[in-house]
Amino acid sequence: MDGEAQAGFREFVENRSSALLRTAVLLSGGDRHAGEDLLQNALIKAAGRWHRIDEPEAYVRQILYRQQISRWRLKWWRREVSVAEPPDTGAVYDDSAAELRLVMRGALARLTARQRTVLVLRYFEDLPEAEVAAILGCSVGTVRSTTHRSLARLRALAPELAALTAVERVPDFSPVEVRP
Repeated sequence: MDGEAQAGFREFVENRSSALLRTAVLLSGGDRHAGEDLLQNALIKAAGRWHRIDEPEAYVRQILYRQQISRWRLKWWRREVSVAEPPDTGAVYDDSAAELRLVMRGALARLTARQRTVLVLRYFEDLPEAEVAAILGCSVGTVRSTTHRSLARLRALAPELAALTAVERVPDFSPVEVRP
């Protein structure tokens, strides 16, 4: 990589790494260390092809998605850490938004990697179903059914999130055509 390309790559990393890290952490189930590893590997791959990349952020995000897919396909990656008691952090959260984020992170971590990936792509990245299907290499119907099952499981795992989805009924004052 020549000096100009190296400067462009460094600028990209400085400007976009925090947003890319948020996506990587969500894809890895809220595990910041796994998200950092995922992003670092994606950036290493992008650096090797930097001079050929037209849309760097889209390219790196595609690498993130595909690496995560590869991780959840590997059987050895699915390991579970069991502890007798959850650790007491001693932290007190008065902020309800912070509590909801923690609940959401915990619930996302308990989903399967495939379910988590579909939800992150659909709702965090705001990608249409067809694009998610293309990224994951499956049909649109599979994306729809996985999204449906994932949301149902997320609601079961974290019922306190129901307050976020409960929308008050607002009367509809739109004009209505009345026919005699």
